[in-house]
Amino acid sequence: MLFSPAGVSECFREWEDLEKDYQQILDTHRLYKQKLEEVTKLQNSCSGAIARQRKKLKELTASLEKCKKKHPTPKLSPEEFDSIAEIEESIKDKKDTFLDMEAFLPKKNGLYLSLVLGNVNVTLLNKQSKYAYKDDYEKFKLVVTVIVFLFSFTCNFLFSYRALDALFNFLLVWYYCTLTIRKGSSSATIKGWWVFHHYVSTFLSGVMLTW
Repeated sequence: MLFSPAGVSECFREWEDLEKDYQQILDTHRLYKQKLEEVTKLQNSCSGAIARQRKKLKELTASLEKCKKKHPTPKLSPEEFDSIAEIEESIKDKKDTFLDMEAFLPKKNGLYLSLVLGNVNVTLLNKQSKYAYKDDYEKFKLVVTVIVFLFSFTCNFLFSYRALDALFNFLLVWYYCTLTIRKGSSSATIKGWWVFHHYVSTFLSGVMLTW
């Protein structure tokens, strides 16, 4: 229940309390912006460090390959050969670690998201948001898949109207476009076949719709 001051003195006291709350809000927001700037600097620093490390690891990998080609295994000592193998294995582990790190760092949108959203960053930066987004994404797929199944059954066996068929194909175009955007917004590593399948499905649904 909202507080309704009955007299002038109570109104003054309420105003004083509101002023204190207002100042606290200003201080909290000022601290929030300061921390946000610090987080942004940390994100940029971490992303830059990962990029530099990746470049150096790539150069080191190429150098190790040249060493192995110039000096075949018989000419390498067992210790050198084992050391090279350990370094190469460690490089693979570092690359996997960088992928995990980048899942929580802002990244550039792919071509499709850039065309649709522009330069807006859509990276989810904490596990709770990622889990909630994934759960919502799976529910979305389930619900729309059921609707598509019922729609297709209706078009094939119950009613055969051109407008209904066009509406069904429009639903498919919207569905695959939305899937591509939502999945691309939440996943750092998307399989090439998955992207290709959705692009083709979107294109074919669009052809059927205009046809």
